[in-house]
Amino acid sequence: VILIVIVLLAVSILISPFIHPSNQDQSMCAHGNKVDNSTLKTLVGLLSLATVGLLAACIALAVGGSSSSSKDKHAAPQADSAAAPYLESKASSSFFADDAVNACAGAKIALEDGLCADLEVVPQSGANVTRGYVGQVDMGEMVPTTDAYYKKGMCPVNVHWHLGTEHYSVGQYDENGDGPHGNIDRPEWADRALASAEGEERVRDGFRCHHYDETKEEFTKTYDWKHCVGMEVGETYEVHWPHSSAGACGTVDQYQTPFYDGVFCNLDMEGLSNMTEQQIARNVGVHGQVFTVVNDESYFYPDMIRGMIVDGELGKDIHYYTGSTTGTTRDNVMCSRYAPITWQVDRRCHLISASSFDKLCYDMKMQRDDMGDDLHAHGSRELVMGNYVADNQHYSEDDGAAGGGKNLRR
Repeated sequence: VILIVIVLLAVSILISPFIHPSNQDQSMCAHGNKVDNSTLKTLVGLLSLATVGLLAACIALAVGGSSSSSKDKHAAPQADSAAAPYLESKASSSFFADDAVNACAGAKIALEDGLCADLEVVPQSGANVTRGYVGQVDMGEMVPTTDAYYKKGMCPVNVHWHLGTEHYSVGQYDENGDGPHGNIDRPEWADRALASAEGEERVRDGFRCHHYDETKEEFTKTYDWKHCVGMEVGETYEVHWPHSSAGACGTVDQYQTPFYDGVFCNLDMEGLSNMTEQQIARNVGVHGQVFTVVNDESYFYPDMIRGMIVDGELGKDIHYYTGSTTGTTRDNVMCSRYAPITWQVDRRCHLISASSFDKLCYDMKMQRDDMGDDLHAHGSRELVMGNYVADNQHYSEDDGAAGGGKNLRR
């Protein structure tokens, strides 16, 4: 606007001699020095065009600036600029300063692994979760929790994942799957119809899903990981969300590493000793869900820390049974004593974006407890033999095709 005013003043000054000639000018005109009217018209025209041009430029700049400002205001922040300030704030926050304020620190109840052959009724995980599979350990009247965990007062107390899968689902994640580094073979002991196993590497890996296709970019394009450690696009990971009614549910100490601290936060050895096996299975549970990671934002899910994703086909086909904790310290010789706990495992493998995992790792970094030891994939336990797997597999109540709520052994 100021520029326009200046231009208009300049125009006025330049043409005023021609519009209001002085006495001297008039005298000159009278003596034959006539003004060239065509020159005057040209000058005025050029100045008018310049004024209009400046006005248009000012309007364009104003509109463009407003639009750009509006876009900047509503644009999603970039990962680096969004994450760094919050992590810096955490580093200086009194909220995170003192580990002593963590109500669950050191709450783990130590139960040593034992020889599988010496344990009595201690069902193990991960097992075959193929539809129709039934284990061989007689669990009597004990049943897994088939309701949503939150309905039983349980909350997620941790999230971690394993390279490949610890469970086995024919046609979904088995020895016929694939990944950037191949797959593992089915063990010699496995029954051809309904079982399979795992192998040994730098990190013992499990089975792969069937989604991987090296000819498609979403399975091979590198992702710039900001928060997770050692993750890879195209790989299969089995995610576990341990739940407990004895966790610090609804408080800032809810999520813990190791997960045992979260599970036993409000339960001591005496309390555990007074619980029946059925009570344990009703108060401790794990969600298990399997994913192949893709570099494709159409598979972005922003809140993996909350638990199993239940949406459409995700979290729909669930295998319920009682088992144990897993991990590479256990196999078919050494078994876990943390049992019997409920497992709810999604039989299907799903695609998930790499950014979903990275967002999960960022959320883990923002918890009061240091979850740094769970920001990478853990090794996978070898598939458990049928003679160490519970026989109380259930279908969900709304699974009409399977008879709804059916206990498969009956």
